Amino acid sequence: MESKARLYTLNYDEAKTYMWAAVFVACNFVLPHVFHLIPQGGIIFAPLSLVILAGAYKFGWKVGLLAAVASPLFNHVLTGQPAWGILGVMTLKLAVLALFAGLAAQHFKKATLPLLIGVVLAAEILGGLGELALTGGIQATIQDFTVGWPGLLLQVIGTWLFCKFL
Repeated sequence: MESKARLYTLNYDEAKTYMWAAVFVACNFVLPHVFHLIPQGGIIFAPLSLVILAGAYKFGWKVGLLAAVASPLFNHVLTGQPAWGILGVMTLKLAVLALFAGLAAQHFKKATLPLLIGVVLAAEILGGLGELALTGGIQATIQDFTVGWPGLLLQVIGTWLFCKFL
């Protein structure tokens, strides 16, 4: 299944870069509130990752990186979530995801389910190694796969649909 959708690589000197990053930061403010209505919804579905993956894949790693850094910080300042103790780890993992997604889209110039699965798994592994280095614990990384597999699946399918239909 391949998307014939247009993929973009926006640069920091374009107003569209900041406009789309702001849209994704806003989405990352609203979506967690929706998913947190489900018990453990944030852990299971990782709504910030869904938005970052879709945004970076569709509009490039620079848009994704801006949104990946701004989203958790913006949410923390306004709501106190994510907690200060995990803010750095979450930002790192989102930044890795944004870079992998944007660079893969730029290189392959298409959105396929196998390609998106590869991007998500590679980002999870590298982000998990970063999390292990920062925290010294592997439990949260393992939880991303054991509890969070529905969110990983949602990221892949949601991004594929986003790229195909938007």
